[in-house]
Amino acid sequence: MSASSVPVKDSDILDRKESASDYTDTEASRYDTSKAAAVWTKMDFFVLPVVTLIYFLSSLDKSNIGNARIAGLQKELKMTDDQYSIALTATLITYTLIDIPSNLVLKAIGPRWMVPTMVILWGITCTLQGVVHNYAGLVVARLFLGLFEGGLLPAISLYLSSFYPRRQLQLRIAIMFSATSMASAFSGLLAAAILNMEGVGNKPGWAWLFILEGLFTVLFGVSCYWLLPNTPTTLSFLNKEERQFVLNSLHEDGIISGDEKDETYTKDNFIRTFLQPHVILVMIIGFMNGSTLSGLAYFLPSIVAGLGYSGTKAQLMSVPPFAVSAVLSVITAFFADRFGQRGLNIIFFATIGTIGFSIFYASFVNHVRYGSLFLLVPGTYCIGPPLGTWMANNSAPLIRRATALALLPVMTNLGSILSTWLLGAISPAPRYTAATITLLVFQIAIVLCAALNIAWLVRENRRKASARAAVAAEQHHSVVGESNDSIWFEYVL
Repeated sequence: MSASSVPVKDSDILDRKESASDYTDTEASRYDTSKAAAVWTKMDFFVLPVVTLIYFLSSLDKSNIGNARIAGLQKELKMTDDQYSIALTATLITYTLIDIPSNLVLKAIGPRWMVPTMVILWGITCTLQGVVHNYAGLVVARLFLGLFEGGLLPAISLYLSSFYPRRQLQLRIAIMFSATSMASAFSGLLAAAILNMEGVGNKPGWAWLFILEGLFTVLFGVSCYWLLPNTPTTLSFLNKEERQFVLNSLHEDGIISGDEKDETYTKDNFIRTFLQPHVILVMIIGFMNGSTLSGLAYFLPSIVAGLGYSGTKAQLMSVPPFAVSAVLSVITAFFADRFGQRGLNIIFFATIGTIGFSIFYASFVNHVRYGSLFLLVPGTYCIGPPLGTWMANNSAPLIRRATALALLPVMTNLGSILSTWLLGAISPAPRYTAATITLLVFQIAIVLCAALNIAWLVRENRRKASARAAVAAEQHHSVVGESNDSIWFEYVL
């Protein structure tokens, strides 16, 4: 079981007399079931909407350049396809460089201060994209957008993993991650409306797209200083008994302890993260999935335009595949949490994505190719939640989890850099032949890597079970503070 979380200072714990010494291994399990459900529902009501809207705005502000492109951005700034790809790559470079440092800084600053500040800074940067007048200005803006926004995904993944037990995590991450699909869908709807402001203030419609979306992000970022709880112990909407139940539940899952120290935050644990087979396999999947996911986020409006739709119709026709992805992601996450399965979830959607890309590649009928988007878009987007949850579930203690959850976005961003060139310059519209073949191969490889990871985790769990059987049955061993190498830590499949 995972052994750590976003750290909690002594002052954050209810009272010193409510420390780990007061915990028992069965307190949470003895708590009334209906009351327990009500507590987690409260958590979902107050914590999830804030985190989900933050991630929604992040996805919207990063990918709205795709809508701006077909609305005239590239033409007005006199950019070639190569220059457009460079502008996208600029964002991903700083995005990648900041991932690991940001999660290490999160420990010192705390999420309540760090995350809202990030939101405000990237919102300002998004707004400034609306006043650029040339290609160089756009590239600089995209560099800073990646710098301020890059650490968000690992930070909020680590944040949520400290609020919920492992078996309840994927549903919450799926709800949060569905914001990506909804942002891509909403981006088309919003763009269709905002582009009607063409000429207002002597600015083109695409400029207003950046300005209005960026300003809303800034305002919401300011409100997050009050809306975002720092730790589970600072949840003001829970009473004393409910907060204690949350702490007990997390403690029994090895996630948090009232008197938790930071002895595990060592260089050896940091380095060890890079050498673990299950981390490496998830990173490889992350690279391939990131390439496909970002390619669709940035280029789906252009892909749809290449299928015979134009203008506002192209914006609107990009909405339905993303909406389907959001719904499927949440539904399948519920069952994945219920049965404790992450790998099979990934294999299922990668297989659907493989079928979708195969149809897109083989068909020359635009309506059929558009229909294939309802397979390949969910087959890509719905892999994100189980992938991030898999990494969080199987990485302990805190420094390993923080590092692993930062490594995953690093790999997805590297994949994103590939996709900006595959779909932007290397593979011309409307067939995107080279890109389609590459991404099809990636989907197949994701299936293989996920299956290999399941096999390795099963073997490790069997080895640990044999080792535990050799220990005296009466011996009790707390999982708090243990690494995932411990025989007391059971991997989630």
